[in-house]
Amino acid sequence: MNSERSLYEIVGADFFVKLVDVFYDGVERDQVLISMYPEGSDTQEARKRLSMFLSQYWGGPHDYLEQRGHPALRMRHNVFTISASERDHWLMHMATAIEAMIDHIPESEQEYVVKELANYMVNAAEHLRNN
Repeated sequence: MNSERSLYEIVGADFFVKLVDVFYDGVERDQVLISMYPEGSDTQEARKRLSMFLSQYWGGPHDYLEQRGHPALRMRHNVFTISASERDHWLMHMATAIEAMIDHIPESEQEYVVKELANYMVNAAEHLRNN
């Protein structure tokens, strides 16, 4: 189904918080990725930033923009070496998170939402690769 509503309207704010929590639960156990986080294994601020960003990107409130300015994803991530390995680890944890959240998506919208999320995540992860 191709929805007239934004993904944010379909899934709601809590969806993005839970998606990001599942994602970061995996990242915290991943030595390839967690070593890239300036705060180490304390991912609370990173969780907040990512859930705000995703909510805004998918049609929710502009909290990210108001608190952090333009996302400028490439600029913010360019300080890290992101090769195919880091990209693949990131995508693995995001795919796990999306899979874990399927039951939180209205059944009639599951295929659409999963496809949109997955396509965006793959494109974003590849866009941020710099090595």
